[in-house]
Amino acid sequence: MKTDQRTSFAPCAAVDPYEAGRVGRTLPKLCGADIELGNFILGVERPEGSGAEAARAVLREIVGLPCTGVSVASSAAVAPYDPQDWGRKYLPANGGCVYIDLDHVEACIPEVTGAYDHLAAWHAMLRIVRRALGAANARRPAGQRIQVLVNNSDGRSNSYGSHLNFLVTRRAWDNLFNRRLHYQLFLAAFQASSIVLTGQGKVGAENGMPPCAYQIAQRADFFQTLCGLQTTYNRPLVNSRDEPLCGRGDERHAPAARLHCIFFDNTLCHVASLLKVGLMQIVLTMIEAEQVNPQLLLEDPVDAVQRWSHDPSLRTRAQMAGGSAVTAVELQLHFLDAAKRFVAAGGCDGSVPQVRAIVQLWEDTLLKLEARDLPALAGRLDWVLKLHILQRAMQQRPQLTWASPEIKLLDHLYSSLDPADGLYWAYEASGVVESLVSDERITYFEHNPPADTRAWTRAMLLRLVGADAIESVDWDSIVFRAGQVGYRRTYRRLDLASPLAFAEAETGHILQRGRCCDTMLDELGATAPAPRDAPAQFIYPYAATPVWPI
Repeated sequence: MKTDQRTSFAPCAAVDPYEAGRVGRTLPKLCGADIELGNFILGVERPEGSGAEAARAVLREIVGLPCTGVSVASSAAVAPYDPQDWGRKYLPANGGCVYIDLDHVEACIPEVTGAYDHLAAWHAMLRIVRRALGAANARRPAGQRIQVLVNNSDGRSNSYGSHLNFLVTRRAWDNLFNRRLHYQLFLAAFQASSIVLTGQGKVGAENGMPPCAYQIAQRADFFQTLCGLQTTYNRPLVNSRDEPLCGRGDERHAPAARLHCIFFDNTLCHVASLLKVGLMQIVLTMIEAEQVNPQLLLEDPVDAVQRWSHDPSLRTRAQMAGGSAVTAVELQLHFLDAAKRFVAAGGCDGSVPQVRAIVQLWEDTLLKLEARDLPALAGRLDWVLKLHILQRAMQQRPQLTWASPEIKLLDHLYSSLDPADGLYWAYEASGVVESLVSDERITYFEHNPPADTRAWTRAMLLRLVGADAIESVDWDSIVFRAGQVGYRRTYRRLDLASPLAFAEAETGHILQRGRCCDTMLDELGATAPAPRDAPAQFIYPYAATPVWPI
């Protein structure tokens, strides 16, 4: 790479993988995602909007088991109502789940270990929701049609999330949020500059930000602080929610933690979606190994992400903590240089599958951005493809401007899940979009869980045991109805504490169709739940008083 045109930073020292393991233990960068979708009903006008009705109609068509003991036939009517988690269903098909969050359909992929599987599982979940959308629309009256958008902004200063979740060591989590502020700033600088790879693109500005014609990232205008627990207001670049879903007990002493990332846009292009996950896996592994270069910190990451997002020409510079100024692409190139040394020394071995292919794609894409070769990137990056579509529309109809409502409509239609009007799907079908996973692999994840995480055992148990025998389901546990002693119902609980355990290789020989449920649960290590874990509407068989709900 050229070096004379970039700000020069002192590199991190080369990493010996054995030393990295001693200083900072690394874990496989298992990843999940919970991604909200925009939904409404064309032809329905109400003061409160039509999002709630649209979301419920779509969720009703998705086959799954409710998270608490309600029959599967009525699982869309789970009570009590919680606007941030309503009607949650776990899917026997692939081990993921779908629910409603603040009147948005939210799809959660099963846990995966690699970025390529994440990409395939994400597109598989979109296909599952698309089928449900088609079924829901078939039930609508004439003149009404549900729309589902894979975006993050309604154009009226309301944003909804696209969240990723990564497995990290507790030490790394503590370094980020409790001990080493520069680690947090390192992650924030990486995320802020990564929008040139991961933005979906958006017409105009929102949330009181300065006006612009077109910007790179849909979420950029909505970040207002560096770090915080919250996700729906005063949004932070780095989210500090400590919710591991890696086993019960004292979370502070859990061996692993979940890094909850709310930063990124929903993306559809294969390359953008892969890099979004794969690069975070690499950077988080560097943080775990305590290989953080303090010279890559931004003076004001929140300001930088907004400045960079508002300039699709990629020329805007932001100030570094050391005083120099860089473009987003230049800063990404510095992260790339550090990551290449780390990967070459074996730092990601065992943590990030296919890491060398990811780094090679990262480098090639950044070099094209550095050369501003946007035509070569239209099939890789959503914000570039959308920009191409909108500019082409304005060339064909010169009366259109960035302020025209027709252009904003095309902005939204880019991510419509309906293939009849979704612009992304038209370009994908025409061969413009660069494919990284096969159609067969996506189809596989529609009907099968990942074989190398606990999602495999979760999905198989939901299939084999069935709704009548399951009292409750969560990511890290399943409670089964075991029988009755007199008038008292008994239960057994299976802890799926480690997301890297309970894979097919570990439990496949146990979970065989036709075997007795009690025998399978015995071999899996299921136990009678502690009194506080038994459902509140029943009496725990060994307790004299009613017990706490799950």
